[in-house]
Amino acid sequence: MTTTDDLKREIEAEREQLASAVDNLRGELGVAAKLKAKLPLLAGGALAAGFVLSGGIGAGMRLLARRSREL
Repeated sequence: MTTTDDLKREIEAEREQLASAVDNLRGELGVAAKLKAKLPLLAGGALAAGFVLSGGIGAGMRLLARRSREL
């Protein structure tokens, strides 16, 4: 049989677990908010990195060199 003291202890343990879960969730939301604020900067960096990694600079220079020889 469960006594009222046992129930109080269980409720208190559940309350502590809930408080811990809420704190963890707040921490994760804080990281998401920081990333959301920097999203345009991150997107621009990803675009630039993709351009460079795909050979964009070399291809652009070859295109410009070809056009200058045609003139």
